[in-house]
Amino acid sequence: MHDTVIRGGTIVDGNGDTPYTGDVAIDEGRISEVGGAVGPAKRDIDADGLLVAPGWVDVHTHYDGQATWDPILAPSSWHGVTTTLCGNCGVGFAPVKQEHRRELIDLMEAIEEIPGTALEEGVTYDWESFPEFLDALERQPRTIDVGAQLGHLPLRVYVMGERAINLEPATGEDIAMMKTLTEEALAAGAFGFTTSKTNSHKTLAGGFVPSRYSEVDEMIGIGSALAGFDHGAFGINTEFEDEAGEIAWLTDLARQTGRPVWFLVTQNMGDPTRWKRLLANIRTAQAEGAPLSGQVACRPVGVLLGVGATLTPFSANEAYQELRPLSPEDRLSRMRDPVVRERILKSQISDDAMDRLSPSRVRAITRWDRMYTFGPDVDYEPSEERCVVNIAAKSNRTAEEVAYDYITEGLDRFLYCPVTNYVAGDLSDVREMLLDPGTLSGLSDGGAHVGSVVDASMPTYLLTHWARDRKRGPGLPLETVVKAQAAETADFFGLKDRGRIAPGLRADLNVIDHDNLKIRAPHLVHDLPAGGKRLVQAAEGYKATMVAGETVFEDGEHTGALPGRLVRAGQ
Repeated sequence: MHDTVIRGGTIVDGNGDTPYTGDVAIDEGRISEVGGAVGPAKRDIDADGLLVAPGWVDVHTHYDGQATWDPILAPSSWHGVTTTLCGNCGVGFAPVKQEHRRELIDLMEAIEEIPGTALEEGVTYDWESFPEFLDALERQPRTIDVGAQLGHLPLRVYVMGERAINLEPATGEDIAMMKTLTEEALAAGAFGFTTSKTNSHKTLAGGFVPSRYSEVDEMIGIGSALAGFDHGAFGINTEFEDEAGEIAWLTDLARQTGRPVWFLVTQNMGDPTRWKRLLANIRTAQAEGAPLSGQVACRPVGVLLGVGATLTPFSANEAYQELRPLSPEDRLSRMRDPVVRERILKSQISDDAMDRLSPSRVRAITRWDRMYTFGPDVDYEPSEERCVVNIAAKSNRTAEEVAYDYITEGLDRFLYCPVTNYVAGDLSDVREMLLDPGTLSGLSDGGAHVGSVVDASMPTYLLTHWARDRKRGPGLPLETVVKAQAAETADFFGLKDRGRIAPGLRADLNVIDHDNLKIRAPHLVHDLPAGGKRLVQAAEGYKATMVAGETVFEDGEHTGALPGRLVRAGQ
């Protein structure tokens, strides 16, 4: 008598194998039998006509704060994710000294756009060291599993204090201490170390983050900590200003430590073919035995512009600045006033407001030729007919007027601006990235950019757009997209007990009505601590999501089960 049997589903096992029909038996939180018709069970789940797939392993989230107060970790958990990794892009909340707690909150707010008031109320800071942070995560009941990486920003501030905030170079003593603390974090179960050297990451005041100008000896010194472990990876978000030089030291670090080294790969408008060069370098490094990889997104990294979002196309206009302190509802009411509309449309750009924005956000609010209407159909591969410039040309209006009138239709009206991965106006290049053997699927940013991005729905997008719906070019096989966010992501970070449907593995599973799977339109909620707002995006079609054999979501509703836990690397 099995605990649970999922009967008659189409099994997509996570290995990339051809789907097949059969049963999946679960006992004591693990998969006990797969395929064919298995014996009786205390509970049956009828999966006839449905997919049975592993739970998704999302390796690029920012739930560092949310994981300390929220057991559910939505919206990722709404999209079939059963394991998340936080601590990406160099940000985080440990290690930390009491006098720098506010600085880390400010950095998280500035870089990952999580309201500082929510973080200040929600993050308890009952830790100082990274191992103590992991212990705090372990105490929190949760629906799905969470693992953590050590971020360079809190590490650098902890060791160097104001010198780090002032962007001063690290001394040899500083580097030695950061290496020691990285070893301590890895020994406690950190899944690796991450850092940021990108211009897109700015402080609230508009300056660069503490790691922006960290020198190569600092990076290698910290990264060398990985050599003593059989787990952990080194991740970086960088501008590649010295492309050859950075590829060289990243490859050397991967070779010397024997541990995976990864960096973000996106298509940059300023250098549209750089991603091809980067992937070619990765393939060369891998052929020479260096475990170098590129982490890619399955759609554009884009920004939603709207009255209820963080940004509108008019966010830098002087007249719009007067409306920023208002609630979204009051702002919408004011913007519908014809007098206010005329003032904003004729207003000058505020240089000060523009300076506070990262380069990617400047592009998002100024590229009229890359702003598309974004309706309930949730189209992340929009055609040119939806571009405000083309709509304007057919309606005797300016692009600015089209944009203004569209976003003031309601708080659920957004313009979509693909900042990266959309130079050609379609996703053909993204498809090539996803299929490249040197890449890893990621960049969902779950829990971050809560007022302008809801890419936590990327796991569902892989199944809907790429494995079913794409019309503007070829899609991808279902088994390929399942493997990309299950076995491949789990294997990369050493999560050997999940990511596949096989006997003995943890019963983290999704039962999916693939024919009717759908991403819902984003909408605004005020459910963060201190009433903080965020955009969320749910899904329809996940009949059941299971963690360690317990059903945590059924038809999109949380069952109340809390079988999730902290996962420690190497343990």
